[in-house]
Order: sequence, then C-alpha cells, then structure tokens
Amino acid sequence: MSRLPLPGHHLLAAAGVRSRARHRADPRDLGHPSGPPSTRAALGELGSALDGVRLLGALPRLSSAPRGEGHLVVDIPGWRAPELSGAPLRAYLRRLGHDARGWGFGTNTGDPRRDVERLSRRLLELVEMKGEPASLVGWSLGGVIAREVARRHPDAVRRVITYGTPVTGGPRHTTVARAYRRGPDPDAQRVAERLDPTAPIPVPLTILFSKRDGIVSWQACLDHTSPDAEHVEVSSTHIGMGIDPDVWTVVADRLARA
Repeated sequence: MSRLPLPGHHLLAAAGVRSRARHRADPRDLGHPSGPPSTRAALGELGSALDGVRLLGALPRLSSAPRGEGHLVVDIPGWRAPELSGAPLRAYLRRLGHDARGWGFGTNTGDPRRDVERLSRRLLELVEMKGEPASLVGWSLGGVIAREVARRHPDAVRRVITYGTPVTGGPRHTTVARAYRRGPDPDAQRVAERLDPTAPIPVPLTILFSKRDGIVSWQACLDHTSPDAEHVEVSSTHIGMGIDPDVWTVVADRLARA
C-alpha cells in the first residue's frame, strides 16, 4: 500500500526541499504517444525559469548526494542548445567528484548521424586515456545520440542517462513537428527505432520524463524494448529539466551506482 503524503509534503516539494521524482516500474502502463504535446503544455515552457528556483530549496539534499571517484561523464546538449546549457549540471557533478565534460562540439545542430560518428571517435579516445568506460548524459536530442553511441560501443559506456529524450517517433511527437523540415534529421530516428528490437542497447539506461514536457511528448520518451531500462518521472518543463534539482539528484545517484 502506498503512503499518503505527509502534511506540507507538496509545499516542500514545490520549494525543492523534497523531491517530486517517482520511479515508474512498468512503462507499459503509461501508454504510447499520439502526437506532439498539447498547446497548453507548450505554453507552459514559458515558465521554465521557475524550475531553477527549486535549486535553492534543494541545496541540502544536493550537497548530500553520493560522491564520485573521478568517473568520466560526457554531457550532450539538446537540439539547438549550446554546449554551455549543460554547464550547471557538469559543475555540480564535478563538485561531487566526477570528471564531467561537455561533448566538445558546441551547439547541437540536429544531425544525429554525423554526431554519433564523431562522438563515438571522441569517446573512444577519452576512454582509452582514462582507462575505464564513461557514462553518457543526454538532454533531449542529446539523449538520442547517447543511446546510439552506447549501442555501437557498449564496452566503452558504463551507463546512459537521458532526460526529455524521444525514444519513439522522433520529430513526429515533438513541437518541432509543426515545422518538420526544420527539425532534427528524422531518418536517424527511424533507423534507431528499427534497431531497438533487433539490437537493443545493452548498457543500463535511466530515462527521465515529465508530463509537463511541452517540447517532447512524454510518452515518446518511454523505452519499451531495452533490457535494462528504468524510468523516473519528474515534474519539470522540458527546458527546465537542465536546472531541475530532481533531475540532478537522480543523475548523481545513478552515476554513483555505476
């Protein structure tokens, strides 16, 4: 039986003092995408900056997250996002003791086939220098790239963590579907979907999604085929995920488990 929330729990969670993240054991019960997010959800992205306010209330639990031991973590930005967009999360992970780095290619311009190739080369170089596998953290389209790199080079990847990443449907289930030709390469997503049942990603996957996501349909983020995938629901806008303390604590916890 699930426990009822204690008095004041929702207020503390809204302030960031407590987490709103929930582990979802069986994604089959959560449904499948039917199109892009609603207009209401898309308009909700205008309040993304408010998600960062929760970082202040979350400082005690963020500082008490499990420590790292110099593990290599490569962070991959979302579509049209500059590499700088992941700087706050990388700084936090470095503070915990991880060797967190950007992907090294600046803004993600939306060519995942090219980016999988060049990130694969960079990853293998870094892993050889480091002498151990790396973890990949990808936001939105960055998660698509992280998944495909892990599929190609599972021996070089210890864990993949994605948030707001479309696993199925690609641009069809995002707000860029309304401007389809200007969105990310849809062919790369179709190739990934064909590979999922026949060549599933063998490394542990942590998939964070939010029903408040106004950019990517949250149902499209669910992975129904990978053998070692867990799903964690957060309560953030798509843009706000990069500064959501619940995302940060889940990332830190899973990196420490690796």
